[in-house]
Amino acid sequence: MTTGSDAIEHLGIVLETNDPERAWNAFRLGITALDDGHEVSVFLLGAGVETEQIRDEEFPVRDRMEAFEAAGGELLACGTCLEMRQEENEVCPISTMSDLLEVVTTADRVLTIG
Repeated sequence: MTTGSDAIEHLGIVLETNDPERAWNAFRLGITALDDGHEVSVFLLGAGVETEQIRDEEFPVRDRMEAFEAAGGELLACGTCLEMRQEENEVCPISTMSDLLEVVTTADRVLTIG
């Protein structure tokens, strides 16, 4: 296990669920990686674009999303997925499949949580 590594790695997280606990844990992992000096991108895809709307006392997803961004994480959301659900997104920029392709092809590691 490496901590405080001099080599910065880029972690890509594709979040495809609106499950409060899974979404909360995805952002907790992202924050931990950022704190350890890694670059992190989270791409919200499918039901994942609904995470901003999650209101759960046990798993405060919105709080972790905001902390992730404040720590320097990159947060992207699929524009087509938002449009299909008629969701508004205040936290992250509307993105495309080209942006997702960029995340998965430039990241050293990609984790999908769905």
